[in-house]
Amino acid sequence: MLTDAEAAALAAVDEEALGRTLLELIAVPSVTGSAAESELQHQLAGRLEWLGLDVDLWPLDLTALRADPGFPGTEAPRDEAWGLVGTTPDGGDGPTLILQGHVDVVPPGDLGAWEGDPFAPRVTGDLVHGRGACDMKAGLAAQLAALAAIRTSGTRLRGRVAAHFVVGEEDGGLGAFGTLRRGHGGDACVIAEPTAGTLITANAGALTFRVSVPGRAAHGSTRERGVSAVDAYLPLHRALAELETERNRDPDPLLAEYPIPYGLSVGTLRAGGWASSVPDLLVAEGRYGVRLGEDPAEARAALERCVAEACAADPWLRDRPATVSWPGGQFASGRLPEGHALADTVGAAHADVTGGSRPRRRGATYGSDLRHYTGAGIPTLQYGPGDIAVAHSAREHVSLRETARVARALVLTVLRTVGTK
Repeated sequence: MLTDAEAAALAAVDEEALGRTLLELIAVPSVTGSAAESELQHQLAGRLEWLGLDVDLWPLDLTALRADPGFPGTEAPRDEAWGLVGTTPDGGDGPTLILQGHVDVVPPGDLGAWEGDPFAPRVTGDLVHGRGACDMKAGLAAQLAALAAIRTSGTRLRGRVAAHFVVGEEDGGLGAFGTLRRGHGGDACVIAEPTAGTLITANAGALTFRVSVPGRAAHGSTRERGVSAVDAYLPLHRALAELETERNRDPDPLLAEYPIPYGLSVGTLRAGGWASSVPDLLVAEGRYGVRLGEDPAEARAALERCVAEACAADPWLRDRPATVSWPGGQFASGRLPEGHALADTVGAAHADVTGGSRPRRRGATYGSDLRHYTGAGIPTLQYGPGDIAVAHSAREHVSLRETARVARALVLTVLRTVGTK
């Protein structure tokens, strides 16, 4: 049974306004590290002020954050970045629930793969198409709709809601890191990443690695006098594949449904500078999965040991070993504490809104901001509209009906977590 306050707040969810908000958010091309990323933060600050929240909008001190021992790394160059937190002003002795979302999106890639401009959202029936539709502009729109509904209904909160809108999630979590370092916190956190009707209660981690493999240059017509760095790399590639197999034996039950829970993928290979020269350097960069509960330092050591052993077994690399470095984003794993009430609260809210059963709980193989919050002692899970399977692709889309359902479930989650007066 819903309380009067819950029923009033649910009735106040404005689906048309939610849809307009989603289209407006997608239309801002807030690619990670771009000027539009900062632009969207300022636009969202205005929305939070309009909703009556106390707003903290500040320029992140990039120099200080990069010097912090816990800095998570970045991949996109930035001259500026902004933090944004909006907190409901009413409240008393109740807890604070964080609604968190990232404003940045990945680049659209090959524009020829899209139907039209990826930042001109396209609606077909119930679906909204565009870069960032599900990852995660729909989650942001649902959070804003939930806050608006609570305000419109006149519901008075015993605790507080804090909206943490962050930059740089896609390349390491700079925004969440800076927000927590500024002192913003709470008693629990829901991140509206796309979860396809489930609760994500744990994330694997992901580290960006670089392997530099030496060769010996020579003219292509006398290649026998040189050593191709491409050929030298091949035994390392096989060794990395074997490492992935070994690390994916007996995964955590939350990740057992995935064929490769902790993926190791070489994403780029760069070698040579001239077609008729034997390349004297190959640089491989990739993504390396961190197991649930694994210290990232131990994961790094395992890959470095793998490369060292492969070099030691190779006649060329034995005396000229490849080097491993760790640029870019560094995502640790994270998980909601076992038995924490947040999962039950969100699950019950989802069931009450949909009239169905409670969503199942699972882990995700990708890194996210969840680990920043759990690392700060804030119980956190992910629950939001959309399916990660279409994120980062030209097929990216989200259901408007699902987004509205998530907004309503967030309304109930807020009221049941922070309480009402």
